Amino acid sequence: MPIYEYVSEAKDDPEHSCRICARGFELRRPIDREPLVVCPLCKNPVKKVISRVNTPVVTKPLSVSDAKKAGFTVMQRRDQGVYEKL
Repeated sequence: MPIYEYVSEAKDDPEHSCRICARGFELRRPIDREPLVVCPLCKNPVKKVISRVNTPVVTKPLSVSDAKKAGFTVMQRRDQGVYEKL
């Protein structure tokens, strides 16, 4: 189930929001359900917030010198089943 973030529409007005929706809250909801329109605690209007997306970090492969500095043993294949340490 995805996690949705909500915040009070009147977050700057303490009379129209509780301490939970003024700061914002996360809620797990099925995709097929309608988004919330009111806070579950204070029943004041809330809006869905577009949140950050977690993406994997793409890194380039280590060079031979970087791998050696990191403590890896670098081997290169010479013949059938024969490897040589670089």
